[in-house]
Amino acid sequence: MIPKINRRTKIVATIGPASESADMIARLIGAGVNVFRLNFSHGTTEQHARVARRIRKQAAIANRYVGILADLQGPKIRIGSFRQDFVEIANGDRFRLDLAIGEGEGDTRGVGLDYPALCSSVFRGDTLLLDDGRIRLRVDDVDVAAVDCTVLIGGKLGSRKGINRLGGGLAAPALTSKDLTDISSLAEVNPDFVAVSFVSSAADIFQTRELLAKHRLNPSIIAKIERAEVVADDDTLNNIITASDGVMVARGDLGVEVGDAQLIGIQKELISRARKMDRVVITATQMMESMISNSMPTRAEVFDVANAVLDGTDAVMLSAETAVGKYPVEVVVAMADAALGAERQAITRTSRYRLDRKFANAQETIAMAAIYAANHYANVRGIACLTESGTTPLLMSRLSSGLPIFALSHHSQTLQKLCLCRGVIPLFFDATAFDHDSVEARAIEFLLDGRYLQKDDSILLTKGEVMGRAGSTNIMKILPVI
Repeated sequence: MIPKINRRTKIVATIGPASESADMIARLIGAGVNVFRLNFSHGTTEQHARVARRIRKQAAIANRYVGILADLQGPKIRIGSFRQDFVEIANGDRFRLDLAIGEGEGDTRGVGLDYPALCSSVFRGDTLLLDDGRIRLRVDDVDVAAVDCTVLIGGKLGSRKGINRLGGGLAAPALTSKDLTDISSLAEVNPDFVAVSFVSSAADIFQTRELLAKHRLNPSIIAKIERAEVVADDDTLNNIITASDGVMVARGDLGVEVGDAQLIGIQKELISRARKMDRVVITATQMMESMISNSMPTRAEVFDVANAVLDGTDAVMLSAETAVGKYPVEVVVAMADAALGAERQAITRTSRYRLDRKFANAQETIAMAAIYAANHYANVRGIACLTESGTTPLLMSRLSSGLPIFALSHHSQTLQKLCLCRGVIPLFFDATAFDHDSVEARAIEFLLDGRYLQKDDSILLTKGEVMGRAGSTNIMKILPVI
């Protein structure tokens, strides 16, 4: 009896106090985590490096490829702090955002800022959203050092909460001085992915790539889409996606700026656009937030995860649920179950949007032909892809299929980056260790030994006529498993 093949949708889990121990990391890997997120808004690079070493060690023990994503803090615009850590403000109250109010000096009348440009970026009549939209302020007056507001929706406001403007437009450089410092020490972490927060243009991605290259780092770069003005401009959005290796639908700040009613349509469009442009896509924020304190998700949360899977997302992400929640393992299991349930639907195994598209090269042609053939030949149980750079399995994963894509490579960096690709199972296989004529038989033996296949199956295999050269895939074969 062969084991059930892994779910196709990948799970990203954020590390925090609830999940940073070696034991908990091992349990989370066992529960199904594919990529761990290190949130650089908290902790030091040294702390993240220690956790990264634990992740690598536990992944090796589990004999699994597990990715590490370093999520840079970015220019989150925040209020200062209060004397009592939080205040209660009511509808109709006057409230002042004032550069002259120091740290720890805020009260019910006003609070300081960490963003001097706010006073030149907002105008009378604007709506400011604090604490992910839980608090709403109307701008009544603006001077060079303060913004006077009326509270539209009040409540408990804590120190250091974020500020957004309804409709977007509060822009600061994507890479802050803290981000630059963090990038300079990322070699200690050696992440497989780096997420750039509050991206406003392709230039932010180019700058990040150049800075990483200076430190001899070449991770995949994930652009976090969280600005209203970015999703409102097709050219800007397309340029960002093209410049990056993937995108994150960061629904927290994006939802605050565009409004929740608009967010679901934007999410679907972003997932579709990223897949069509051959980029991976992560759907993130508040996917199972009730499980921070409850051992079971709500039905709405299960539906939220399932809908993202049905839309074609490569990965779904957990934030506070695994970072500080009471049930980190249980929430991963619940998310995996929701994803598997959605993947059983026929719509997740069919694609039509590339039927009228011309392919750019032999590699893409083989990748697309392989998925089409596998979807239409019932005896094929999977696709074995001998790969150097990982491009061919990535291209395959852009089309929907119910079959696993076995990425076989002897390049660990390639296999690590494939941890985010939907439907791709990264496996270490050194084709260079065998004679050219015996590679195919050895690959089948390898998959049989791993119980990914059984006798009398067929496997669809792709490779390059010239082994060991990236981008050379030009052969597709259907081979019997005997």
